[in-house]
Amino acid sequence: MGYFSGKVVWITGASSGIGEGLAYELAKRGAVLVLSARREPQLEAVRKRCQRSEQHLVLPLDLLDTASLPAAAELVLERFGRVDILINNSGISQRGTVAETTIDVDRRIMEVNYVGTVALTKAVLPSMLERQAGQVVVISSIAGKIGTPLRSAYAASKHALQGFFDCLRAEVHERGLIVTLISPGFVRTEITKHSLTGDGSTYDKMGDAQEKAMSPEAFAVKAADAIAKGEADVMIGGKKEVWAVRLSRLLPPVYRFMIRKIKST
Repeated sequence: MGYFSGKVVWITGASSGIGEGLAYELAKRGAVLVLSARREPQLEAVRKRCQRSEQHLVLPLDLLDTASLPAAAELVLERFGRVDILINNSGISQRGTVAETTIDVDRRIMEVNYVGTVALTKAVLPSMLERQAGQVVVISSIAGKIGTPLRSAYAASKHALQGFFDCLRAEVHERGLIVTLISPGFVRTEITKHSLTGDGSTYDKMGDAQEKAMSPEAFAVKAADAIAKGEADVMIGGKKEVWAVRLSRLLPPVYRFMIRKIKST
């Protein structure tokens, strides 16, 4: 079991997709889980499928309601005494051009992906600093390192997470805390189906790349290994996504030309 054995791990966005895959993998590795998302029935179903299901806590949470997050953190601390690892995984994506996307959609994506993640981290951080131990994990995105068409607000929110948690990592390094930022490429989840279009309605289609991507279970194994190693910043995805990031750094004009030509779904 190793690194995760007996550790209290709080996972947001745990009702499906990457969060669900991480729940099963980390339970298998011996973690005690706090499973959060908005949908309690789905969280309960995930908990029951985890190894040692009776040890885990289901805690429904809405990251838009930032005022509720300190109380949620207090509840977890009362129950378990600590949070060893916080995995910030909740988020929503986008499929819409800048011109057609209303400011309300931009605001909602930023509030969930960035502000909600920061708020929950700030609710948990004091207890970690007091113990001088803990790990904050952020499931960001390749879109936090490059921009692609139809994802302007999503990319902006993920770029913001990159900047914020780079700063946090530098601040807490000498105080015993680890900050791990994981940037997935395409993973076979329903994040595209749940994406917001320009008017705020649900996209309700699977992207082509999503259907052919790695499974949440395969991603969870790689992510768990990266967390256990205390990686600072790691990309997990197909060769095309990872090389797109490298190309943007090595040959920016070539990257800019290619990104205009891609089919973005």
